[in-house]
Amino acid sequence: MKRIVLMLSILTITLTAFTSCRETTTTKEVTKEVHVEKETSEGAMERAAKKVDSEVNKEIDKAIDKIGDE
Repeated sequence: MKRIVLMLSILTITLTAFTSCRETTTTKEVTKEVHVEKETSEGAMERAAKKVDSEVNKEIDKAIDKIGDE
């Protein structure tokens, strides 16, 4: 009886060792490179200045139209 219990325990430990070390999941690693080219190389200050300049130009155009209507 001792031999059977001993053999079963050794067999269980051996099978557990082989099955637990196996890698069951497979993973694929996909790398995609994307090159993005910017049309403008302006900084934040230049973009802000352009917005302000366009708003000022609109106000000037409104003032000119107002003067021209008088």
